[in-house]
Amino acid sequence: MRLDKFLKVSRIIKRRSVAKEIADQGRILVNDHPAKSSTKVAVGDTLTIKFGNKTEVVKINRIVETTKKSEAENMYEILDEKYAENFD
Repeated sequence: MRLDKFLKVSRIIKRRSVAKEIADQGRILVNDHPAKSSTKVAVGDTLTIKFGNKTEVVKINRIVETTKKSEAENMYEILDEKYAENFD
């Protein structure tokens, strides 16, 4: 599955267009390598996502084409979550 679609289906990022934009800015790493929105992801991959002052590391547990909101959290597990103290 494409990275941008996984982020949308898992509801880590609400819109696919936003996921594409963030990935193409180089703010997402897949297994510690910079990723574009078209990068293929698989079960077991780790994603490092840099939001504004928050960096989140998640591991992919499941990949499905569509899911309900209540089941989306089962697609991944959060391994780490850090907040930046300043924006320098």
